[in-house]
Amino acid sequence: MSGTQLTVTLSGGGADDARAVVRALEGTFGSPDKLPADENATVHMATFDGETDAGSAGGGEGSGRLSAPVTVTVQGTPEAVRRASDTLTRAFTARDDGAASGDQEQEKQLLLEP
Repeated sequence: MSGTQLTVTLSGGGADDARAVVRALEGTFGSPDKLPADENATVHMATFDGETDAGSAGGGEGSGRLSAPVTVTVQGTPEAVRRASDTLTRAFTARDDGAASGDQEQEKQLLLEP
């Protein structure tokens, strides 16, 4: 797994909210595999595996508002999870809902509020 590979799972809100969260991460991780599109889905997912490092200070600003609370789970290397968490807490009002660590991966859950 590269240092920038990240899987993002989003629940709550709609597809527009999921896209806002994913777009906030693009400045840090580059483009995802695809943007959330299914308006009827209750869970959205995006994977970032680009090697492009857009900079740990980029992304997040001006990413838009959420219409409802969104629970975001980010999973990847500890560095990628830290960068994603930092980006999302700059872009949205966020509450840390916990983390779990494995040998080479980490998972963190955030609640983003409108």
